Amino acid sequence: MSRLIPLKKVSLGLVCLCFMPIVRIMADGPGELSADAIVQKAVDHAQLAEKQPDQKDFTYTKVSVTEELDSRGNVKERKEKVFKVYFQKGVTYAKLVEVNGRALKQADMKAQADNEAATRQVLGDAKPTKGEKSFLTPEVVARFDFKLVGKKTINDRTAYEITFAPKTPEPPVHAIVDRLMNRISGTVWIDAQEFEIARADLKLGSEVNLLGGVVGSLKKLAYTMTRTRMADGIWLNTSSSGDFEGRKLIDAMRIKTHSRAVGFKPLG
Repeated sequence: MSRLIPLKKVSLGLVCLCFMPIVRIMADGPGELSADAIVQKAVDHAQLAEKQPDQKDFTYTKVSVTEELDSRGNVKERKEKVFKVYFQKGVTYAKLVEVNGRALKQADMKAQADNEAATRQVLGDAKPTKGEKSFLTPEVVARFDFKLVGKKTINDRTAYEITFAPKTPEPPVHAIVDRLMNRISGTVWIDAQEFEIARADLKLGSEVNLLGGVVGSLKKLAYTMTRTRMADGIWLNTSSSGDFEGRKLIDAMRIKTHSRAVGFKPLG
């Protein structure tokens, strides 16, 4: 939703594709679910949830902060945005209400342009899009190997702890997304009761060039996301943080992001 430089869009957008666990490992022990089985249950649950016609409506506030750092690690630009988010009839509406502590006004065309698509959706003059769509698809999970480490308590709930890494030899590369996923590894925690992702930590193993390095490169990626079960089995991305470092053309760049969701309320 922020107007970021192209490399930011690429890195942040691609991160969303890497929140998934992946296939192929042996069982942790007799009587225990294997990592394969846990991941498959999570995939099945995600696909089923998208088709549920009776999902509950709710609203919450999302605070998103993006910081651009200089070569010494000092913040040279900081932008904080506050969104009012509504989930109604299976779609998500995000309304930008505040920028850098200042309430948004209709005349503020620059801020409106930053969030033009979401604003149109809220006002009703554009077709809404599906919100919080899961990326737990068979095609994505098939690119990784994973291992069941054990169990851990996340937000007072038991979760399976699974590490993941790209398959070897590397799967074919057809796009920048594929090249990035071939360098991503990390840990994902899957809720033991509802098979929702409760937390994901991921990192970039080696530098990824964008369009042969002409456009730039992504040198570092460290991202953490936590999801929380709300009322009626609703799971929200309640917090996230990211640290991205790379190069845009010939200029070095480093970006940190933080977001949190607060004020969850059922509608109706």
